Amino acid sequence: MAHRDGVAAVDRAIDVLEAFERAGPSLTLSELAQHTGLVKSTVLRLAASLVRRGLLRREAGGGYRLGPALVRLGARYQAAFELGDHVMPALEALSQATGESASFYVREDDLRVCLYRVNARRHHLLHFVQVGTQFPYGTGASGGVIRAFTDVDVPDPDMIREALVAVSTSDRTISDTGAVAAAVLGAGGAFVGAVSLAGPATRFGPDALPRLRLAVLQSAAEIGGALGGPSNVYRRALDGIEQDAAALAD
Repeated sequence: MAHRDGVAAVDRAIDVLEAFERAGPSLTLSELAQHTGLVKSTVLRLAASLVRRGLLRREAGGGYRLGPALVRLGARYQAAFELGDHVMPALEALSQATGESASFYVREDDLRVCLYRVNARRHHLLHFVQVGTQFPYGTGASGGVIRAFTDVDVPDPDMIREALVAVSTSDRTISDTGAVAAAVLGAGGAFVGAVSLAGPATRFGPDALPRLRLAVLQSAAEIGGALGGPSNVYRRALDGIEQDAAALAD
């Protein structure tokens, strides 16, 4: 059903597109009707328009897949942030150094969106999230960072604004996983987004966390530095993590 300030046909077309996120890469007309709650005749008309505009692709067997126009739109969405040249090399290096999947999240209203992603390739047991995946903005380690820096009038009991790092190892959106995230600050200390490492919980235990916290904060500092971020803030946070790691080693 459309909102009072919306258009029903547009809402229904978006429902058709979002069905692929929930149900799979290829769907028949009947499956689209089932997952959207729309009648087949309505889905057929919507799909025809979406195919014509390149948002869906009709398969030889009669099913549907997402179309190439969505790739172009996604690329334009990423380009609007003008971050890729700085973020992707840092994520590649972070994933390579730690063996875990590295992501960059931004806040969009009440959601956090995975804007860039490098999936781990070293282990058999991995943590997969696709670029464009959305979560409630306050969930997970990256959500903790985003909430701390965007809800500045809310108390910060975990001192994330000072440490620049958040850890999430329980009550996860994706079960049996762990994550560590750090804030990326640009010019003037403005919050840009969160760099995150995520993987199976077995690799995010107490022994591994000091190393992972340091790695993700160093990556955030690298990106932040390229964007004109406050080096003194990162140096202070890095010193704190290094001191904590040294204390644990003694």
